[in-house]
Amino acid sequence: MKVGVLTGGGDCPGLNAVIRAVTLALQQRGATVLGIEQGFRGLLEGRARELLPADVSGILAEGGTILGTDNTCDPFADRATQPPRDRSAEALAHARGWGLDALVAIGGDGSMAIAHRFHEAGLPVVGVPKTIDNDLAHTDRTFGFDSAVAVVAEALDRLATTARSHRRVMLCETMGRYAGWIALEGGLAGAADVILLPERPYSVDAVAAFCAAREAQGLSTLICIAEGAHAAGEGLAVRAHLPGSPDPLRLGGAAERLQNALQPRLNCEVRSVVLGHTQRGGTPTAYDRVLATRFGVAAAGLVSRGEFGRMVALQGNACGSVALADVAGRNRVVPEGHELLRAADALGLCLG
Repeated sequence: MKVGVLTGGGDCPGLNAVIRAVTLALQQRGATVLGIEQGFRGLLEGRARELLPADVSGILAEGGTILGTDNTCDPFADRATQPPRDRSAEALAHARGWGLDALVAIGGDGSMAIAHRFHEAGLPVVGVPKTIDNDLAHTDRTFGFDSAVAVVAEALDRLATTARSHRRVMLCETMGRYAGWIALEGGLAGAADVILLPERPYSVDAVAAFCAAREAQGLSTLICIAEGAHAAGEGLAVRAHLPGSPDPLRLGGAAERLQNALQPRLNCEVRSVVLGHTQRGGTPTAYDRVLATRFGVAAAGLVSRGEFGRMVALQGNACGSVALADVAGRNRVVPEGHELLRAADALGLCLG
């Protein structure tokens, strides 16, 4: 058996751990593993190399991906041509030319949507969920999320000392797109006083009143705000529009917008920080290394059993699988009444 593996979408801690696990587990079963470079673009352009044990040695703790990735290429609507056209037949021809019996695609919701289409086109595919946003449907956890939360928690720890020293309001903007998981868990881990999520449009008046009350007590305020959070009646804070992209909105500016709204209402100074891609980089946490390894081994098992058109999923504490069709293009947001929201309420935190 010959199996291809690729990493699609944005980078995140733990990708190399999955590549390692998939490669070693399949080689134990006598398979040859082909690493496809730069995600689906490598499949489209015919760029791949065989992965040997030496290639995956020492990469478990390494951030990024040794195969490279691309978050813009969709072979079914290639934007390298105008207007975008379907070049999936070229990608499938490369898969046949390499003699691939299966493809393991590691990625987020967009990558899973593309993987599903390739499976429907006749290429046997197994998906592995990857995103720091933790927003893929039907899996309780994605690797990379724990590492991103750790970055947010450390940043809040550092911002807190400055906030207390100057009695300031400090805002920390996290990633997460349209889901608030990073801000919610990172905010709780970093002892934020205010946590603002995309799922709950906030009231500027309520946040200002909360900060003013703390200011009157001589206290600083630490605000953890998701990039997709916005005030009731306002739209998302958008940094750029990318027409034709799988994700046409680049979010950004949520913290600055709230900073500008709060400053005239408070006596103390209000500052904001955007963590941005620091949440994607660096080495994965121990939890993510283990989860990524479990996912890679589970993906190899699906391939060996011929269970294609499925994505590995963590449900409870068990690695199972779900149909790619049930995941493709879908998001999982923080539901109202979630246990962590109730915990924040119980602590007296402001949720906007």
